[in-house]
Order: sequence, then structure tokens, then C-alpha cells
Amino acid sequence: MRISVVTPSFNMGRYLEDTIASVLANLRDGDEYFVIDGGSTDESLDIIKRHEKRLTGWVSQPDNGYADAIAKGFARASGDILCWINAGDLYLAGAFDAARTMFEPGMDLIFGDDFYVDENNKILAFSRGWVPDLRAAMLYGGWTPLQDSCFWRRELYHKIGGMDARLRYAADYDLFLRMALAGCASYVPVTFSAFRRHAGQKSISGLIDYNNERRRTRNREIKAMQSGKFSKALYGGINRLAMSARARLGPLRWRRPDLVGTSVTALPCGAYWPAKNQF
Repeated sequence: MRISVVTPSFNMGRYLEDTIASVLANLRDGDEYFVIDGGSTDESLDIIKRHEKRLTGWVSQPDNGYADAIAKGFARASGDILCWINAGDLYLAGAFDAARTMFEPGMDLIFGDDFYVDENNKILAFSRGWVPDLRAAMLYGGWTPLQDSCFWRRELYHKIGGMDARLRYAADYDLFLRMALAGCASYVPVTFSAFRRHAGQKSISGLIDYNNERRRTRNREIKAMQSGKFSKALYGGINRLAMSARARLGPLRWRRPDLVGTSVTALPCGAYWPAKNQF
């Protein structure tokens, strides 16, 4: 299966080189890689041009935010499987080969685990992406799968109408919720990637706006469901309690203190939490 990858970026030159290198190291013949830059004024263009011979395509022009950039990239993609990695984040070695083997017949979306890393690629924490029911976790728990560890079929992406470029903050939540509701999503106990913590992240600085957009998205989908108000309230309450318990207890159970401080670039894609150890 051919994989198409998109990296949206804007003035992320400090980290962009590492991101591009991690993608290029994973590509196989037939895979595609698009870098969609929002008109950066830092060193980003120099970095992109250094690698342009190995890129399927790239642009650098003003856009309407990260969702608009991602939508532009996926509009160019022709692969069987889609994914995106934000500038600053990293794929572990062997991530794409592992993802290809995980797609079984009837499976539309897979989501796995990742690491949190600092500005120097050192591991801060292990983050497990497991939930028993992605639809319920997203609808009622407000949970979002670890975006950098997700892969999905291009047919599913187009079936739901793709990325909503009008959203400024919670476009990832909106996309994964609609895909989870429309297709078959499965957790796989594989650590595919690393998510970088750094100053100025939209997910941190825009937390209030993100939560507002996410709330509107959830309410839209819950309202569209056919079940009665009592059933929605009961089912929602149960799942909110379950996700609250996961948020509090999960990180304590799933810690990997032995890996903290390790350079994530030295670790291959793999299972860093045994599949048999469920929550």
C-alpha cells in the first residue's frame, strides 16, 4: 500500500529539518510526501529546498491555518493510506512499514501510541493511545487520538468530505471524529511517532479556542444521533466517567521512566507497552 504524507508548517525552521528527515527515512517506492508551508519568513524555505528532490511536492504561500494547509496537501495525494505529521514532530524508524502491515480487510483507520519529546528530541513521557471504543471516547469523553500516530484509507477521507479548512483549532478532532463515525477504527499497540512539546504551540496557546471548537463539533454529531435523550445522557455519562478515570490513572500505569531522557531518534517503531497489559 502506498502512503501519502503531509507536513503543514509555518516558521518552524528550528524543527522542520528533523521532521522532514524522519519522513524521508520511512518512504518506500511509490510513497508521497508533501510539505505545505504557510509563507514562512525564517529558514524554512532553505530547509525545504535542500530536500526538494526527494519531495513529491511543496508550496510556500499564505494560507488560512493548519487545516487549510493539510487540506491542500491531501488534495494532491494519491496514496492508498494518508497521514500527516506536523512540523516539529517525528516518525520513528520503520513507522510506515509497520503501519502497512496493520491494515486488515475492513479496517479503515488505525491509531497507536507516541512519545512526548522536548526541543532536543529527548523523551519526556510515553503516551498510550488505547481506548476501547474510539467513537464513544471522542463523542462523550472529548478525547482525540494521537494524531501523529494515526493512518487511514484515502477512501474514508474522501467519503466524509475531508478536512474542514474553516476550523482554526480543532480540525484534527473534527476530522477523526467524522472518520471514526463513518469507518472502522482500530487501536494498534505500536509507537509510531513522537510529539514535540515546545513554546508557542497552537494546542497549548489556543486551548480555550480549541475546546470551544471541539464542543461545537461534539454537539453537532450528538444532536444528529437517532437515540433518545435519556439514552444519550446515560451512555454519555458512563463514557465521561470512563475517560476521566483513564486520564487520571492511565499515565500512572503506562509510565516508561526508563526511557525518559533517551533520544527518540535512537528508538525504532515498535510496541513500548505490551498488548496484553490492558487498562
